[in-house]
Amino acid sequence: MSDQTTVTEIETARAAMDALPEAGLDLLFRKAHTHNGWSDRPVDPADLERIVDLARMAPTAMNCQPLRVIFVTSAAGKARLEPCLAEGNRAKTMAAPVTAILCWDRDFWLNMPDLAPHMADPTGPFRDKPEAQAQAARLNGTLQAGYFIMAARSIGLDCGPMGGFDKAGIADAFFEGRNWEANILVNLGHGDPAAVRPRAPRLEFARMAQVV
Repeated sequence: MSDQTTVTEIETARAAMDALPEAGLDLLFRKAHTHNGWSDRPVDPADLERIVDLARMAPTAMNCQPLRVIFVTSAAGKARLEPCLAEGNRAKTMAAPVTAILCWDRDFWLNMPDLAPHMADPTGPFRDKPEAQAQAARLNGTLQAGYFIMAARSIGLDCGPMGGFDKAGIADAFFEGRNWEANILVNLGHGDPAAVRPRAPRLEFARMAQVV
């Protein structure tokens, strides 16, 4: 059951705004694009913390929160990253002010006593169960990655999410022995609209949804 503080927070938020205005929906969804070109406008380091602060609010099973992020911003970091990229992703990634390596942590479950104190044995579902660890980390880390992109858009940054990289190379270059796996890369910054491809078609409601 929710405590009164939680009830008050929800009621206050709904009273302030029960839905995003159309301009907010455009910013996050309808007018947002995957960006491949970037202006030279820098990204404020404080914005990286803001993105994580928002993305961590994503719902995850048992509040497991397996997302881990490495923000590559320096020339030295980009030099380590570049050999791990597919050829078609190199130029745009080297031009982006920031590249976020979104990972999931197989050892997320070790944090469960802090994250799920309401459970009697929060590590029990995962202890000595590597398949369960990997499945939960992959599913919930990917869910958090979607929130990460929306969080970046919500504070005015453009995103260029992509695959096309060498996971083993990323691990060797950045993980320092941590039990993480790279999921997707997201270039961040202020995009150049002239470099955006036209919007590809989207499926209509009848082809992707059913009401029963």
